[in-house]
Amino acid sequence: MLGINQRNAEFTLRYNPRRLYPLVDDKLRTKEVALKAGLAVPELYGVVKTEYQVRHLDDLLKPYSDFVIKPSRGSGGEGILVVSGRTKELYRNIDGMLLSSEEIGYHLFNIISGMYSLGGQPDKALIEYRVQFDPVVETISYLGVPDIRVIVFLGVPVMSMVRLPTRMSGGKANLHQGAIAAGIDMASGTTLSAVWRNSIITEHPDTGNPVTDIKIPKWDTLLAIAARCYELTGLGYIGVDLVLDKDKGPLILELNARPGLSIQIANRTGLLPRLKLVEQHHEKLKDSKERVAFSTKSFG
Repeated sequence: MLGINQRNAEFTLRYNPRRLYPLVDDKLRTKEVALKAGLAVPELYGVVKTEYQVRHLDDLLKPYSDFVIKPSRGSGGEGILVVSGRTKELYRNIDGMLLSSEEIGYHLFNIISGMYSLGGQPDKALIEYRVQFDPVVETISYLGVPDIRVIVFLGVPVMSMVRLPTRMSGGKANLHQGAIAAGIDMASGTTLSAVWRNSIITEHPDTGNPVTDIKIPKWDTLLAIAARCYELTGLGYIGVDLVLDKDKGPLILELNARPGLSIQIANRTGLLPRLKLVEQHHEKLKDSKERVAFSTKSFG
């Protein structure tokens, strides 16, 4: 198993130049470079940077019945507010709770003041399209949208998992808040074992639906997008977070230059042998297609 000290010393410090971190630490910059490269991301409705914009929030939100608010430089899923609908003057979050414009404004103030940002620095709030479930993943989730994390090393997807929201996680695909982690076979895109609260499970605790042996739709496309994020950022060791929208297909949600290690538990296997294998062979792989083919052949 790869530990955090070894990850830092041998992979993130060695393969991730610090000057490139802003490309992934700032979600707005990630969106911009992804779109420039022709990769799809959730549509951006607006960026809130000032108190003046917060005071005129209703004008900005008027065209949209549902949306997501998130800090541009947030981490760990903190500070994300998902609005699933509205009724007259009120907004409804995914838990069914009604929120006033003032309450949403207060949340925006917290974001721009730096409450959720890396290092507590002043931030900006992104208001963006709310992803709509792909029907396949809807059966294995609760309230929120599952996301797919792919660890990409030197352009080769080496390990993946799907994070499934639960009642405990408040509908968020955040493992620290109680979401499920299910490993994914790299060749077939089929879910393997799943872990929830340090226990191996086969069914979703809230819905009772199976969470193993589920075929992730558009798996080849997801791997191809993940592999291209190497050229996109110049970072050698990254976590690529993707979602599946029922109409728009695979979308890049965000990138992470310091991806966590719980993906090893979800897959019940260690990262280190896979990373060492990629170090031995990556120079022979000419493009993202060859890197994906190497991944599915070696790690399936």
